[in-house]
Amino acid sequence: MFGIRNKTSCPIDTVIGAQTRLEGDISFAGGLHIDGVVKGSIVAAPGSESVLTISENGRIEGDVRVPNLVLNGAVEGDVHAAGRVELASHARVTGNVYYHLLEMAMGAEVNGSLVHRGEAAPQAAANDETPALADAAVISAAK
Repeated sequence: MFGIRNKTSCPIDTVIGAQTRLEGDISFAGGLHIDGVVKGSIVAAPGSESVLTISENGRIEGDVRVPNLVLNGAVEGDVHAAGRVELASHARVTGNVYYHLLEMAMGAEVNGSLVHRGEAAPQAAANDETPALADAAVISAAK
């Protein structure tokens, strides 16, 4: 989708358009695609295989708790993914990333900690604040 092979596929059920600014928390199931700005937390339904995709122009100002994330925009907050995180070349995270599987393209940036979670956990376990392993404080792939 963003230059990264889309191994995490889910039909998109909801789109937040480029000209949209949403203030408030979002709870969803299925596929959510964001081209605009969300000021609030985003949480996927517990136990789901939901996928959140954020385009190059998309931005989240809040925490993200999802099974799977494909990011090419910006997140200002912590990211908790029970499954897979794909950071495309324009991805910017200002906060910690808690993940099971991570794919990071050249140019992606994480300003915070990368915390690996051993086994793919259900969404409830992604809410656990105990880190399994903290990597570097600032990670930036070479451009």
